[in-house]
Amino acid sequence: MIGRSLTGRAVLAAAIAIVVALVVVGVGVDLLVSRHLHASLDGSLRDRATEVARLSATAPALLTVPGSLDAPLGGEQSSVQVLDRRGRIVARSLSLGGRVLQLGADGRHVAESGTSRFVDLRLGQDRVRAYLAPLPATGGVAGGGVVAVAASTDGVEDTLRSVRLFVVGGAVVAAAVAALALALLMRRALGPLGRLTTAAAEIEETGDARRRLPVPESGDELARLAATLNGMLAALEHAQERERRFVADASHELRTPLTALSGNVAFLAQHGASDEVVAELEHDTRRLAALADDLLALSREEAAAPPSDVVRLDELARGADGADEVVAEPAAVLGDRAALERALGNLVENARRHGAGRVTVESRTQDGVATLSVGDEGKGLPHPEAELAFGRFWRGGGARAGGSGLGLAIVRATAERHGGRAYADGARFTIELPALPLRELSEPAATTNGEEQPKGTP
Repeated sequence: MIGRSLTGRAVLAAAIAIVVALVVVGVGVDLLVSRHLHASLDGSLRDRATEVARLSATAPALLTVPGSLDAPLGGEQSSVQVLDRRGRIVARSLSLGGRVLQLGADGRHVAESGTSRFVDLRLGQDRVRAYLAPLPATGGVAGGGVVAVAASTDGVEDTLRSVRLFVVGGAVVAAAVAALALALLMRRALGPLGRLTTAAAEIEETGDARRRLPVPESGDELARLAATLNGMLAALEHAQERERRFVADASHELRTPLTALSGNVAFLAQHGASDEVVAELEHDTRRLAALADDLLALSREEAAAPPSDVVRLDELARGADGADEVVAEPAAVLGDRAALERALGNLVENARRHGAGRVTVESRTQDGVATLSVGDEGKGLPHPEAELAFGRFWRGGGARAGGSGLGLAIVRATAERHGGRAYADGARFTIELPALPLRELSEPAATTNGEEQPKGTP
């Protein structure tokens, strides 16, 4: 429906545009042709009147000879009528027959003023164009009179009608041909769009993001649109798969503490409370609370808007709890301070729990990139595991006990929300973010030079 509507509007617009353009051109052509034909007719009338005036001056007796005033005018027969100074007819061309050119006041004005003029007259049922010119006073009986040369304007009007008919017919034919050609082109061009619409409607109906739209082979904007939409569907499919895995992993993670809680509650109901059971209940409750907090934090990070506050990473490094050594070079980013503090805390906790030796926190800026990293003296992760470490509920194949498995996933989500990334290199875990200019960061860097410092001190 959209394609047909678009095609109809395009065809109608093209037809109207062509008709309007040809009408404008036709009006211009009509004016030019009309001016040219009338000017040509007026010139012929003037030349013929000049010949009659010359004949009246040189051989006035010939004026009254039958047929002497008959001569073709531009392929058409002209009508000539000669009046004396009193307005009486002295001579006439045979083409007039029994008709008379009624000059009236125009004839008297030309005779009295001695100036010629063009007038439009009626000769019977015909419309004629006439040129009135004064005759020399020495021209015999017609001396001081007027000569009127007239010709029908039917030829001019017929030519103009033919031009107008040609323009109108050409406009209609051109509009019809253009509309048909455009309709065929639009049908061919919008055919793939119709298929895209049908495929998209099927995907909408089924909700299956694994399906793809057909990509036209034309390589034009429509093909690029289809490829872009397929990329969007692929991203949506990936997001849905991630959500399915997340729900499955979260259900699996929640099952263990919930099962333990259920067993302990059943034991309490049957045997009463004991210090060991109460301790296990407290442990399972804390584990559930921590898991719920991490799930909420991860969900908020993935749904939050990009941050816009200025955050000093060197200040976060100095305030990190659990760090044995701090190397805080000036670094600033546009960020969410609370989220970055949590991400840094997760990295420090990860190093404390799974690393070895001293824990070092560093902030640096280089080539427009600000980094906040945490390292320890352990052997770190091998390359394959370093690629997987920031996944949800990843625990290194179960080799590392404790934690919800979401700490590094939260770090990655925070880094990506800030327009950066998080990665691991051996025993060093780094958050890399776009840096702000350091021109206004005048606070000197603080380095411990290998000496252990109290928590939170620069």
